[in-house]
Formats: sequence, C-alpha cells, structure tokens
Amino acid sequence: MLQLAADENFNNDIVRGLKRRDPLLDIVRIQDAGLSGATDPELSAWAAREGRALLTHDVSTLTRFAYERVKAGLPMPGVFEVSRAVPMGSAIEDILLLANLSLPGEWEGRIIYLPL
Repeated sequence: MLQLAADENFNNDIVRGLKRRDPLLDIVRIQDAGLSGATDPELSAWAAREGRALLTHDVSTLTRFAYERVKAGLPMPGVFEVSRAVPMGSAIEDILLLANLSLPGEWEGRIIYLPL
C-alpha cells in the first residue's frame, strides 16, 4: 500500500473521509508530523526520506519543488495534485484507488493530477 502525506493546507475533510473509508490507509498530515510551517523544499525532502507521496492542492509551488528534486536526481516518491474543484467523494475514490492498487515505487519522480 502506498504511504501518503497530506500537506498542511490539504482539505482535512478529505483526509477524514479517506480514513473512514479505509482505516488501514497509511496517511500522515504534515502538521501531525511536527512540520507545520515548513517550506515546500523541506516538505519534499521529508516526504522523500519517509517514502511518502504528497497530497496537495498547491499547484503553484509544491509541484515546482518536486520537479526540481527530480531534475537534481533526488528521490521524490510522488505528488498527487488534487484540484479544489474536484468533488470530495471523487477525490477520496481516486486517492484510495491509487493508494491501494499502486506498486512500490510506481509514482517515484511523478506528479499526478486528480481527478484521474
């Protein structure tokens, strides 16, 4: 199962919905990991160390830093860019599909935009 991290501004209703639908889902909120206020490069480095793909709504900066990590040859276990316009139920379904059906390392160095 894919390990996930929700960035600080990610919709907590989606996180709660994910945990309700799949209590075994391995997801950590950045603020629960003690990283509140961390910069995007710090979050990207932490996620890489932890082997966690990032969930974000931040199209403008987090994805840029993820691309920079890939370009520099650094590990980047994946970023799932979830549009705020996606209905919550669809976001939950897509994330669960990705988390439960992904192979280890499948999203390394990739940025995926949801909805699928």
